[in-house]
Amino acid sequence: MSKPQPRRAANILVDQLIRQQVSNIFCVPGESYLAVLDALVEADIRVTICRQEGGAAMMADAVGRLTGRPGICFVTRGPGATNASPAIHIAHQDSVPLILFVGQIERSARERGAFQELDYRAVFGSMTKWTTEIDDPARIPEILHRAFHVAMSGRKGPVVIALPEDMLVETASVDDAPLVEPLETHPSLSQMAQLQKRLWAAKKPIVILGGTGWSQQAVDRLVRFSESFHLPVAVSFRRQMLFPAHHPNYVGNLGIGPDPALMKRFREADLVLAIGARLGEMPSQGYTLFDIPGDGEKLVHVHPGAEELGRVYASSLPIHASMEGFAAALQTLQPPKSIPWAAETEAANAEFKAWSIPPTDIPGTLQMGEVMAYLRDNLPDDAILCNGAGNYATWLHRYYMFNRYGTQAAPTSGSMGYGVPAAVGLKRAFPERTVVAFAGDGCFLMNGQEFATAVQYNLPVIVLVIDNGMYGTIRMHQERHYPGRISATELRNPDFAAYARAFGGHGERVERTEEFAPAFERAKASGRPAILHLLLHPEAITPTTTISAIRAKAKG
Repeated sequence: MSKPQPRRAANILVDQLIRQQVSNIFCVPGESYLAVLDALVEADIRVTICRQEGGAAMMADAVGRLTGRPGICFVTRGPGATNASPAIHIAHQDSVPLILFVGQIERSARERGAFQELDYRAVFGSMTKWTTEIDDPARIPEILHRAFHVAMSGRKGPVVIALPEDMLVETASVDDAPLVEPLETHPSLSQMAQLQKRLWAAKKPIVILGGTGWSQQAVDRLVRFSESFHLPVAVSFRRQMLFPAHHPNYVGNLGIGPDPALMKRFREADLVLAIGARLGEMPSQGYTLFDIPGDGEKLVHVHPGAEELGRVYASSLPIHASMEGFAAALQTLQPPKSIPWAAETEAANAEFKAWSIPPTDIPGTLQMGEVMAYLRDNLPDDAILCNGAGNYATWLHRYYMFNRYGTQAAPTSGSMGYGVPAAVGLKRAFPERTVVAFAGDGCFLMNGQEFATAVQYNLPVIVLVIDNGMYGTIRMHQERHYPGRISATELRNPDFAAYARAFGGHGERVERTEEFAPAFERAKASGRPAILHLLLHPEAITPTTTISAIRAKAKG
């Protein structure tokens, strides 16, 4: 076998990305990794130049979130890396495979406080599954192979790799690493037999789906299982794409401000089958839905990360399995001859449908309920919807019907500024699909600069900026705890439609309900990135209450 020809380290690195089937890279250029940028000139990889490192890394997160393979981002050292850190936190909390490459100072200048020097292991160590630095170009295939394996295995998550500037121009003779496939773990036969016994003995079972590592095939298998057992199925916070909302077994989601009827069903259940969900603070309603650690008798917890099983909640049947592995094993289960909970599943579905009727009487001339009704009736089933954080997202998560896997990109970490870059990154990866971003007025301006990226690459995303002139979520909490004492939550906003036009996109202002549908259709027809500036009355803080009502209740 002939010895490999010497290659520059930067070329070795890019060759490994090609071997790992990377087709998209998101970056903000920097002198610390110029050699990699040079190696990418002739590579069959689509490079997206972004306007800020946080936006670039969030684009990579969104691609990793919907493809299951690590999103790839390159940023420069120091401030470039710290700008990217919000996306690393999102990927860590949300269990998303992501690999961030960071340019680094020359090895000879370490620990001198060199220009833009950082200790990346110290900075990112608590937010990643693995943070490392490559000193030897001959180890690049080994380290990248491991990075893809770590990012995709168990509970998925981010990896950070620092690249010393001088290392990238050295040469080495080394073979490329093989393709890394996600590690699938499977439940044992005895565990599935125990689960079957639990289901046969149950009177009030309920299923909750969450986490990452799913596929359309795994979702389809879960749907068939729920049909066979006529099980009620809920989803965790911002994981609505894991079960079709139109299905008669769907009963809602455990998000912020969930349906009280659904909460009651979880508390009264004698068997909770949690598949992929960590049951973190949001879906557990501040860790109140289940006792901690509890006796574990009613909880069957399935998770791909062994470290998550028993971390917070006891389970008498913890199952360490990937979503693909567990979904495949569900096909072996046989339903009981009679299903005592069938009528309860139908009742729970009816409760969900009633809870999901959009209101048409909130304050102001723009009714967000009717906006959501239009979108859920007119967007294609494979449309991708993205959002960041804020009260505006309640309209999306409560009233839009997600019916297909791979259609939702929303941070469970509650990070603002995510929706716009996520939409841009996903339109770059899936140009044939409709992509819509939701953003509040505060949320949009945290990464609104990436609208320029959409224009640069002619990516016709549609951004809905829902403007109520405030940091709405914080104002809501402020009124609950300090009624009438407004501090640091008011915003004076630009004309977001003019902002869109200034970049070369399509922009319109929407002040009345009847203006939305024609404006949305014009945005689509424009073939350009678009912003619809939706003016929402400040009193319409949630679908069910107002600022004044919250203040009056707090004052007693």
